[in-house]
Amino acid sequence: MARTFRIFRDGAFLVAFFILLVLIAAKLDEAADSVVHGPFHVIDGDTLSAGGERLRLQGMDAPELDQTCEDGRGKPWACGDEARRLLIRLVGNGEVECLGRERDKYHRLLVRCHSGATSINGALVRQGLAIASGRYAEEQETARRERQGLWAGRFESPRDWRASRGMMDNTSFVQAFADWMKRVTGWQ
Repeated sequence: MARTFRIFRDGAFLVAFFILLVLIAAKLDEAADSVVHGPFHVIDGDTLSAGGERLRLQGMDAPELDQTCEDGRGKPWACGDEARRLLIRLVGNGEVECLGRERDKYHRLLVRCHSGATSINGALVRQGLAIASGRYAEEQETARRERQGLWAGRFESPRDWRASRGMMDNTSFVQAFADWMKRVTGWQ
């Protein structure tokens, strides 16, 4: 009887182990990056669309289209429009690939885009036409030191600019936590 119990216990353990392996493999597959190739349509300085999918460049925040900044002499310039024009140039060749796996609260795929060895996200920050947010700190420090783009004069951060115009929703902490739990656990 003890032998039958051990065989049953070992068999149950083996089945549970295989189920766990299948679940881990499914989660790893789910976490794989989505790859998006152009052609891309540039919405603004940090948003693209391709094949009906909206993409948000990750790790940076560009000025909004109607946002203006001041140059080194205090004169206004259309920094949001300039960021969009630079992004159009950067994705203009057909060799761009964007990778991402997470989505933002607007359901846009958060992506890192490259053209060959060039990081498009990093290039926008390096040219001073986007603010680093989590990544690209080195590129931002170079732009700041060389007084490139936004760093040549005065500007309001894109986030503050949106907030001052009521363009940001105020997601509660509870809602933000619930959204995070859904992403991490797959919980509905």
